[in-house]
Amino acid sequence: MQRSAAYSIVFATIVCLVCAVVVSSSAVSLKEKQETNAYLDKQRNVLVAAGLAGDSEELSSEEVERRFEPIVSTVVSLETGEPLPDVDPASFDQRKVASDPATSSPAPRNPAGVERVPEQALVYRLEEGGKLKLIILPIEGKGLWSTLYGFIALDAELQHVRGITFYEHKETPGLGGEVDNPKWKALWKGREAFDENFEPAIEVIRGKAGPPEEDPNRVDGLSGATMTSRGVTNLVRFWLGEHGFGKYLERLRENVS
Repeated sequence: MQRSAAYSIVFATIVCLVCAVVVSSSAVSLKEKQETNAYLDKQRNVLVAAGLAGDSEELSSEEVERRFEPIVSTVVSLETGEPLPDVDPASFDQRKVASDPATSSPAPRNPAGVERVPEQALVYRLEEGGKLKLIILPIEGKGLWSTLYGFIALDAELQHVRGITFYEHKETPGLGGEVDNPKWKALWKGREAFDENFEPAIEVIRGKAGPPEEDPNRVDGLSGATMTSRGVTNLVRFWLGEHGFGKYLERLRENVS
């Protein structure tokens, strides 16, 4: 049976409306679950950076929460380095804070491609017996194709890297995407993040670096991914420096010494 053009248009419109309602309803109904999964994934990556979970280890939500228990989440002021106990870490959204002109400021020109610096940031502390054992800091910056989001963990002396991980990026698989490779990330452990003046000094080089005790500030480059390697250097140095967590780290060093 041949249909009129008007019939086809009305039929197609109804189908589109039905599909739109189904998709919208699914997105709304699954939003809370998506947010919960994203929160758990971020917690899992904090655990990986801290060495409390393996890269390929599959953890249930209950296990993530159990391992996360000794980790203290705190929102700090990047301007003063002071903790902000009145700000709830559970509801703190650093990306939202960084994108809002009312709660962030333009970053000085920097090779990491960071455009805005939030006034506040969420940090994680692993403590044992009331003493600081690890500090885990969020890091982000431009690679070749994308912004890389991750965490870096420093030891209690705030000098040596204990772990690094990236949980979101769009770098080329097999090249820049090797920032996810557990073997490459393992090369960071034991490297010194700073020089003798506490200036960020760690660097991803082209080629191979020596062992940490002989070549403390350098990490092997990612083969075929010079721009991503350079981006990792830049973003790590930015967040460990004066425009990132510099004030906070300075305050912690004063308490440690």
